[in-house]
Amino acid sequence: MGKILAVTNQKGGVGKTTTSVNFAASLAENGRRVLLVDLDAQGNATMGSGVDKHGVVKTGYDLLVGHADIRDVITYAPEAGYDLLPGNSDLTAAEVELMQRDDRERRLRSALVYVQKEYDLIIIDCPPSLSMLTVNALAAAHGVLIPIQCEYYALEGLSALLETVEQVRAAINTELEIEGLLRTMYDARNNLSGDVSAQLQEHFGDKVYRTIIPRNVRLAEAPSHGLPVLSYDKNSSGAAAYLALAGEYLQRHTAPAQPQPELTEHTGT
Repeated sequence: MGKILAVTNQKGGVGKTTTSVNFAASLAENGRRVLLVDLDAQGNATMGSGVDKHGVVKTGYDLLVGHADIRDVITYAPEAGYDLLPGNSDLTAAEVELMQRDDRERRLRSALVYVQKEYDLIIIDCPPSLSMLTVNALAAAHGVLIPIQCEYYALEGLSALLETVEQVRAAINTELEIEGLLRTMYDARNNLSGDVSAQLQEHFGDKVYRTIIPRNVRLAEAPSHGLPVLSYDKNSSGAAAYLALAGEYLQRHTAPAQPQPELTEHTGT
């Protein structure tokens, strides 16, 4: 059964959607079955996957409020190589409608159950805020992947996010854990980037991915073409970084091969 991963950070502009799209594409490149869920009303993950957010008939809104079944909402993103549950500005209305429901925190979790076995990984791109949509993502997820820009204010916001994750784990989803922290938009020429990176490693140890996502022009250009960077420029440093992230993730979660039993010579009597 596929693992569900929420990509979230309450601070905007840290590479959250970039990570969701390119991590999903890199896992698909590695032969994994991936579903990307766009839970942000801006619909950037949908557009970045090569799907027109204005042209989709059904979105996460229809799923969350009960107007459509999950299989009717999921579409294939051929340019990206994975399945997509699209999102657009309709999700703003879902926020209001969900508040009137008793099961409002678990709507997404209940829907994903029906398709979870069909994927190796389900990635949820969350809004850059603590909203009912974000709570739905955290209630559904097994792990949280936190993209974090190596700057002072990013560290400040991280404390609030970790507190939120702990509250959701205590009240709604006991399976939720921090999957890892991903350093994004990294500039090796900036001393502050190195200082913040060192602090993250000191406080979170192995939870910090070894892979670092650099500032990269091709990575920044890819969304405007409706493509993951792997499809836009596979030879760029941004593409190489996300492929490395996928490799590191798979290495972390692939069980070591079981030792084969020793073969001993058997002689009859």
